[in-house]
Amino acid sequence: MTPTLGILGGGQLGLMLLQAAIDWNLRVHVLDPDADAPCRHLCTQFNTGSLTDYDTVYQFGQGVDVLTIEIERVNVDALEALEREGKRVYPQPAVIRVIQDKRLQKQFYRDNNLPTADFILTDNRADAIRQINQNPALLPAFHKLGRDGYDGRGVQRIATAADADKAFDAPGVLEKAVDFEKELAVIVARNEGGDVQTFPTVEMVFHPELNLVEYLFAPAEITADIDRQAQAIARQTADAFGIVGLLAVELFLDKAGNVLINEVAPRPHNSGHHTIRANVTSQFEQHWRAILNYPLGNTDAYQPAAMLNLLGEDGHTGPARYEGLETLLTMPGVFPFFYGKAITKPFRKMGHVTVMDTDMDALRKKVSAVKTGIRVVT
Repeated sequence: MTPTLGILGGGQLGLMLLQAAIDWNLRVHVLDPDADAPCRHLCTQFNTGSLTDYDTVYQFGQGVDVLTIEIERVNVDALEALEREGKRVYPQPAVIRVIQDKRLQKQFYRDNNLPTADFILTDNRADAIRQINQNPALLPAFHKLGRDGYDGRGVQRIATAADADKAFDAPGVLEKAVDFEKELAVIVARNEGGDVQTFPTVEMVFHPELNLVEYLFAPAEITADIDRQAQAIARQTADAFGIVGLLAVELFLDKAGNVLINEVAPRPHNSGHHTIRANVTSQFEQHWRAILNYPLGNTDAYQPAAMLNLLGEDGHTGPARYEGLETLLTMPGVFPFFYGKAITKPFRKMGHVTVMDTDMDALRKKVSAVKTGIRVVT
């Protein structure tokens, strides 16, 4: 009998998980606080409710056989209770608990001899100011909230001791800024049997103000040695967590040629969206394979690819319209994906475009044309 699957979160990642699930005729229930979430009309059953409320998550989990997430901000206490009762919860609640808190996450890397930037844990603003003054070699640094920071929120740059009062008055991490050459990512899949597969290393380019991925190139333009380092670190990290499911490992390549872990996400990730068209197995199909303990799929790429996030234009709030779509659809090797969000807002993630070509130079030119050719407006 096919198990009933549950996803905590009904946003764009859940939507793409559902698209992969439909190919296998999987029964999928979804819980999301937004009654108009992108997943609403594709899943077998949609439930509206808080992802952080114990009773809501617990009751939702009672109705499925295998429970997974598309967002880390969930009630882990409820997931642990479900796991104790024999429910299959992947990624495991213990993994989610560590990754939810950047303090626990950074300490995990240190405890497991995984390479990461130097850091000091801080309890509040006064403690952060004291640590900044006592450890000038750590500057420039970033002060990051332990919990609930994402897409650049909850991160404050501390360039000099004069900036110390910018630190958050809450538990956080004071992390030495990395003088990096490139930002890389490797997505790892691991099933219950401990089988591991990695996707090819990608190179991410972040929006200078918004601190979210603007576009990426796959494969990353790095040496074979750097690629081996990135792949090995990603595998070591997944094995250290013992995770079942996907783990997206974001990495810095510093100017000295060292590869360091920035942070991880225990779910499908923005750095793997291109795999829907560009790879033999997409990250979303691979996630189902991993949590159902199926054989993991081939992750080879068909050809070089890029991915651009489609963000709502600044100054536009209201019903979404995709300006330039007709031109985009005439371009070979260009595949737009829209997330079903009816309302656009400035810099809201509304979709992405995967671009493919056999030649990297031609790919870059095509990416430039796509970047200027489509806008999400009202």
